Amino acid sequence: MSEKKAFLLRTDPALLDALQRWADDDLRSLNAQIDFLLRAALAKAGRTPKAKPSPSSKKTP
Repeated sequence: MSEKKAFLLRTDPALLDALQRWADDDLRSLNAQIDFLLRAALAKAGRTPKAKPSPSSKKTP
C-alpha cells in the first residue's frame, strides 16, 4: 500500500462546506473528495505523477 502524507489545509469555511456537501452526494469522505478532485485536476493539466515501481516488480539478474 502506498504511504499517505498528511498536511494542513487552511481554506474558506464556505468552500469547505460546499466540498463536504459534494463529498456527501458522492458518498465519499471529505478527504477522499479533495484527493479525487486534485487527481482529476492533475490529470486534466497533464501533470499526473509518475507511478513508482513496486519493490516486487524489480527483476534480479
